[in-house]
Amino acid sequence: MADTKTWQMFIGGTWADSSTGETEPDINPATGESVATIQVGTREDADRAVAAAQKAYEEVWFDTPPKERAAMMLKLADALDADADNLALLEAEDVGKPISVSAADIPFITDNIRFFAGAARVQEGKSAGEYEKGFTSMIRREPLGVTGGICPWNYPLMMAAWKIGPALAAGNTSVIKPAELTPRTALRLAELAADIFPPGVINVVTGHGSEVGDQLVRNPDVRLVSVTGDTSTGKLIQAAAAETVKRVHLELGGKAPVVVFDDADVEKLVETLKFAGYTNTGQDCTASCRVIAGPRIFDDLVTELVPAVESIVVGDITDESVEMGPLVSSKQRDSVAGFVDRAQEAGAKVLTGGDAIDGVGAYYKPTVVTVEDQKAEIVQQEVFGPVVTVQRFNDEDQAVTWANDVVYGLASSVWTRDAA
Repeated sequence: MADTKTWQMFIGGTWADSSTGETEPDINPATGESVATIQVGTREDADRAVAAAQKAYEEVWFDTPPKERAAMMLKLADALDADADNLALLEAEDVGKPISVSAADIPFITDNIRFFAGAARVQEGKSAGEYEKGFTSMIRREPLGVTGGICPWNYPLMMAAWKIGPALAAGNTSVIKPAELTPRTALRLAELAADIFPPGVINVVTGHGSEVGDQLVRNPDVRLVSVTGDTSTGKLIQAAAAETVKRVHLELGGKAPVVVFDDADVEKLVETLKFAGYTNTGQDCTASCRVIAGPRIFDDLVTELVPAVESIVVGDITDESVEMGPLVSSKQRDSVAGFVDRAQEAGAKVLTGGDAIDGVGAYYKPTVVTVEDQKAEIVQQEVFGPVVTVQRFNDEDQAVTWANDVVYGLASSVWTRDAA
């Protein structure tokens, strides 16, 4: 167990309790047990963090030279690398992902921070040409000010880094609201950053989206808000942000099609789907969850995919050999089960899985479902769990139509030996 302490919020370079004193347990979805206590932040706390970030922006960060910003970010990357084992365990316990998976994420995260540190030194203005005699037109890039980052629960540390990194590199300050289910790696990042950055440059406020997240979006001093989450949340945030005409960056849901033509390499495809469809227990907006297969390859694909999926090792997230852990919560497990149950009632066939795993934890079996109806809910909507659907298309036109016949974009793949 990584820790059982009570975590505070990080505001203006100091650690603070919620303004109400309210806390809630942080639950490990693999065991159902509390692993820490977390502050339930309020709108007042969000405003305090924004005020601290605005102060730091105006007094310190706005005119900190890019080379100094970059140097601090490189120090943060080094600190995260040094703390990798602890961060991996915190994230494994919060999300429910196997420790081997969360550990593999850390080098990628720190490499991203180093990338953003490099970008801090190469921002350029451009000449816009001579339009009036005696005048020169130029474009000068300046930071916006305070940025708000609302993070999801599937990759909490990675998404926090993606929101903090570009903001700081460009000279902005940051207020991060981690998902209430998975707050500890963002808080640990703040701990590591405390001795590197000036107070107020990085702030982390825990709590619920309906309070803390909503207030970050509505606060007029937040000039940009970046959100990773589901589409319904994104719509609400975009509408709320319009009140203060702030910039909004949304990365929302996905329903990635995998178009498989009859000449595809089935063995390689199945190997890829075993990973890409079920990594992080399918809780990935780019998960390869919607297979659209040609008429002649369909049967062979299904025949090989089912035993491959059944071979996925599900279990104790601290076991290095385990490939898949639980869903992030029992609520999410029940949501996934609901999709599969309704699909079966509508005529879909579950070839493997389709049930929760008995015992403690929010576990659900890796599942393969064949579907004939392109308009079926399980085809059209994001399940966000270890569920891959397989459909049979008749011709190329139908495959392309089906691949695009959902409201989501984001990711896709095409499998064929014919690249012409």
